[in-house]
Amino acid sequence: SLARALKSGKSMEEVLLDRARGFCISTLDPVGSGHHCLLGGGPLDFVVTSTLASQAPPAVGRAAGLRLAQFLRLESPSIAGDAVSYVSVGDGSVNNAHFLSAINLAEYMQHRNFQCPVVFAISDNGICISLKGHGWLERFLDRRLGMPVFRADGNCLAEVYKATRDATAFSRDHGRPSVVAFLGLTRRFGHAATDRQEAYLSEDEIASSEAVDALAAECERAAAAGLVSFPELAARFDELRRLTQEAFDVASQEPKASSREALMRFNAPPLVPKQRVLDEAKGGLKPDSGAPKVMRWCMTMALEEQLRARKELVYIGEDVQHGGYYRVTEGLHAKFGLRVADFPPDETGLLGAAIGYSQAGLLPIIEIPYAKYLDCGADMFFEAVILNWLSGGRKPCGMVIRLQGFDKGVFGGNFHTHNSLHLPPGLDVVCFSNGADYVRGLRNAVAQAKAGRVVMLVDSTDLLNRRHLFDRDGAWMWPYPWDASDILAFDEVISYGEGRQLLIVAYGNGVPTALRAKRSLEEKHGMQGVVVVDAPYVSDVPQGLAEILPGFGAVLFADVCKLGQHPQAGQIVKLQQRGLLPARWRSVAATPTYNPLGSLATFLSEEDIIEAACAMFR
Repeated sequence: SLARALKSGKSMEEVLLDRARGFCISTLDPVGSGHHCLLGGGPLDFVVTSTLASQAPPAVGRAAGLRLAQFLRLESPSIAGDAVSYVSVGDGSVNNAHFLSAINLAEYMQHRNFQCPVVFAISDNGICISLKGHGWLERFLDRRLGMPVFRADGNCLAEVYKATRDATAFSRDHGRPSVVAFLGLTRRFGHAATDRQEAYLSEDEIASSEAVDALAAECERAAAAGLVSFPELAARFDELRRLTQEAFDVASQEPKASSREALMRFNAPPLVPKQRVLDEAKGGLKPDSGAPKVMRWCMTMALEEQLRARKELVYIGEDVQHGGYYRVTEGLHAKFGLRVADFPPDETGLLGAAIGYSQAGLLPIIEIPYAKYLDCGADMFFEAVILNWLSGGRKPCGMVIRLQGFDKGVFGGNFHTHNSLHLPPGLDVVCFSNGADYVRGLRNAVAQAKAGRVVMLVDSTDLLNRRHLFDRDGAWMWPYPWDASDILAFDEVISYGEGRQLLIVAYGNGVPTALRAKRSLEEKHGMQGVVVVDAPYVSDVPQGLAEILPGFGAVLFADVCKLGQHPQAGQIVKLQQRGLLPARWRSVAATPTYNPLGSLATFLSEEDIIEAACAMFR
């Protein structure tokens, strides 16, 4: 990145000041605005976090994504089609699940003849913090990799250059992954300031490592070849030392990130206003009929609508080409080919690839087959969400995550009916209760993702094919909203009923559950004026909810997630802080345990809502 920065036209003084700002976590740091110590900052440099090897899966996604963008002939791809994705790790990182997932995905793409020009660079200094290498890397390179390995003595710049050039040329020309290994390096000092080398190395080992200076050896070779003289080298080092000290003198006095409000502004890119979403709405599908449809049918049509409207949109997941476990993507692969694609069953690779796809200019929708399986790719999920904040708003990675296999059901037990949600800062979480709202909401979600936000749509399994609310009334089927400008924004809520006595706030499967409880409260318990409000946006307080609350004498929050892990708890705190809760309020949620196979005992029920409502009026 240093060479690229100089090649871009920056002076050495500018480059060193940028680096000093990164080390001093100055708010003027051009990479992360002082949110973390970050180095680099060019348009094709991507942020690396502290999580070991987590840079590897997105690098594979960038490689595959830039060639896919070229294949789709996108008008303005983020990365040139002949580029190569380069990612570096240390020798210890080859043992990490992130790296193994990335290597596996790259080799899988190679096996399937998908273009994936990625170069994995591995620096081997024979020790991972305190764990010595014991020759494992060489064995790993020889026996574990199904791609070419280009080796170089890491102490020789000429060998490093040649091996890197050859690996890059191979990956570019063949569209395949490769490895470049820099061997024989010595770690001269401790891993970090907190590293206690004397606890695991002898005094002789520490001294001998410190005595090895690869840069000094390279300078000696350059002087021997007549490329530069020792006096010239000494003068250059003195100049660089002076410039470095001056840069740190400046950066160390610059402001640090200290404002909570300023830090929160970078949680996610700015929300796209509804009017702009309307102005930029892309053509919908040709109306088929006005007949009411189940939610699953509406979801499939909504995805087709977005795939037709946005050339850069891709849909990836596990078993999605044949329609997925719940038939939501049925028929889409036949219509859109590689834009609806199966990935191996590895959520780390899948979510990492989605990050890379986004960085390559694609707009990914990622299907996670069951809500519990998000845990399998948790770090990549959290990294996708944090990247906008970490980069000071410079490197967002917009995407839509479709989390299915959520909430009420008798199939698969807790692992297929998981009802807990992650709500990290900057993530938009939405859970719709019916097909029409899903269509309207997906239009908004995709527009927000296009602007760089990470949106997670949570799909309640019990609702996908639901037809009836009471008996066989067909009340939970809805006509498809064909007008592409019919959009449901995050701040909007939907009310059912009239009155002012009791407001029941719900989302997802909690809405029909609350509506059935509403009828019982009115018919069997004598309550009048019970209103159910569907508030699908659960990661914050929707403005629509804040506006209607003051008119009610009591409010009951009915959350389908497990007690203690339910998103409405956060909403209640914010409403309380704003003084919007009435004196009479209560919260009810699903049972704080795990969901047994073949039973609905632990899920939020009508009886839970009725009991909580009656308790408020005793």
